[in-house]
Amino acid sequence: MTFAHSGTDSIHRSNQGLLEPLETPALHWLAAHAPVWVTPDRLTGVGFFGAIIVFVGYVLVPIHPGWVWLATVGLAINWLGDSVDGTLARYRGIERPRFGFYLDNSIDVLEQLLVVLGLALSGILKPDLALLGLVVFFMMSILTLIRDKVVGEFMLAYNGIGLTELRVMFAIINALVFFFPPQPFDLLGISTSYPNVLAMVWITAALITFLVSMTKDLRMLSVEDPPHRPT
Repeated sequence: MTFAHSGTDSIHRSNQGLLEPLETPALHWLAAHAPVWVTPDRLTGVGFFGAIIVFVGYVLVPIHPGWVWLATVGLAINWLGDSVDGTLARYRGIERPRFGFYLDNSIDVLEQLLVVLGLALSGILKPDLALLGLVVFFMMSILTLIRDKVVGEFMLAYNGIGLTELRVMFAIINALVFFFPPQPFDLLGISTSYPNVLAMVWITAALITFLVSMTKDLRMLSVEDPPHRPT
C-alpha cells in the first residue's frame, strides 16, 4: 500500500498493484490521445478538483446518503488527474523532475487530507478512526519517499494495493453504504459498524506492511552499508 505519487522519473518505478494490467494501458492511451491544451499541470489541478468534490460529497452524506455518489464521481476525477499527469509528461518528454515531484506530492497531501476530513464528517467512519487511517496513510507515503531516496525504488503499490486500488475500495464502500446502510453492533464490547471494521482491517494490514518492509530494508542496507570501524 502506498499513497505517495511520483512526479519524476525515479531510479526504478515499481507498480505491482492488482489493477496495474488494466491501468497502465489505459494511462498510455489517455496520454496518447490527450489534446495539446491538456498539460500535466492542468491535470494535477483536475485531480485536486476531484478531491474537493470527494470532500463535498462526503460532507453532504448526513443530509442524504445519495451524496456518496458525488464522492465516487470525485474519486474518478481525482484518479484521472492524479494518474495521467505524470504519464502525459513522460509521453511528451516534458518532464520537470524537481518541480513535478514537489508539486505532485505536496498536492497529494492536500488531496488526502480533504478526502479523509470529508470521510470523518460523513458519519460513515468514526472521526478518530478516519484520522488514524490518515496517519497510517502518511506513514506509508513517507516510507515510499524514504525508499525512493535510499533504495532507489519508488513503490507505487504494496501487497497489490496502491492509490488506484484504494480509490476502487472507497467506491465499493460508498456503494455498500448506500445500498446497505451501516447498523451499529457490538464487537468485543465496543459499538461499531462494518465500515469501521473494514477500516481497522486496512489500518492493521498497513501497519504490518510498514513494519515488515522497514525491517526487510534495514536488513538489506545493513549488509550493503555496514558500520565503519574507527581508524
